[in-house]
Amino acid sequence: MFRRRSAGAPDGTAQVPPGAQSPGGPADADSRPARSPAEAGKGRPTRKRSEAERGRRQPITASRAAAAPRTPEEKAKARTERARKYEAMKRGEAWALNPRDRGSARALARDYIDSHRRVSEYYMYLLVVLLAAVFVRNRAAQEYISPLVLVLVVVIVIDALFIRRSLRKLVAERLPGESARGLTMYAVMRALQIRRFRVPAPRVRPGDKI
Repeated sequence: MFRRRSAGAPDGTAQVPPGAQSPGGPADADSRPARSPAEAGKGRPTRKRSEAERGRRQPITASRAAAAPRTPEEKAKARTERARKYEAMKRGEAWALNPRDRGSARALARDYIDSHRRVSEYYMYLLVVLLAAVFVRNRAAQEYISPLVLVLVVVIVIDALFIRRSLRKLVAERLPGESARGLTMYAVMRALQIRRFRVPAPRVRPGDKI
């Protein structure tokens, strides 16, 4: 009933090959990669994490160079300001103190340590002697070094326990409600320093009442 057309016979309609469809057609839409919801919302592809971090990084050398004094007058002024602040810090003025030295509890701990003569105050002198003895090639001297170091450590630990107990009691009496957190370590480190090199400088002498 139906007759097959011979190959190449025109039938009045153009035969369009499958890949020759117009752009935007179904075939072209299928060949495009699917866009993520983030890309569709922003209208641009999402940057990689490394690229985003690289964009956030800003060189700090320029800001430091701008803040640093350049002229001789500025350098001299900066030196003068540092010296003035250091002298004020040695005197214990609040505006010049480091954050770890601020507060009424820290001031009370400094006065308590400075008003007593302690064995730990001579720790640095003993440490220098022990270090010098290490280089002495004397068998008898070497045999005494380790026991002396052990005794020194034990004395410092015992002294730290006394400091802790006394400071907690003193803070509870003088500064009720004030936190004593970290005060023991602060006081012990000050006690281990040579008196003349303590900063802020001592306001009281050994034996003075605080």
